[in-house]
Amino acid sequence: MGKASSLSTKKRLRQSKKRHMTNKANRTRVKSQVKKVRIAAESGATTEKTLPATYSIIDKAVHKGVLTRNAAARHKSRITKLINSKV
Repeated sequence: MGKASSLSTKKRLRQSKKRHMTNKANRTRVKSQVKKVRIAAESGATTEKTLPATYSIIDKAVHKGVLTRNAAARHKSRITKLINSKV
């Protein structure tokens, strides 16, 4: 990040760093959970408990503004399609 000279730009820099870390953590949480479901589906394990948890995490990410509604719908659709094809 660049150098901040005024107080307002220093504050803005602090805020953007904080937001960046929060958004990154939320994106990582979504990706990890989706990966867990995909691995479970590929191995043939039951996804009864992981699927609702994954949907919840994706929906929370949308609410927090990390994912768009369409991206969330795409993730959910692909997960569901993967699970239904393996059953």
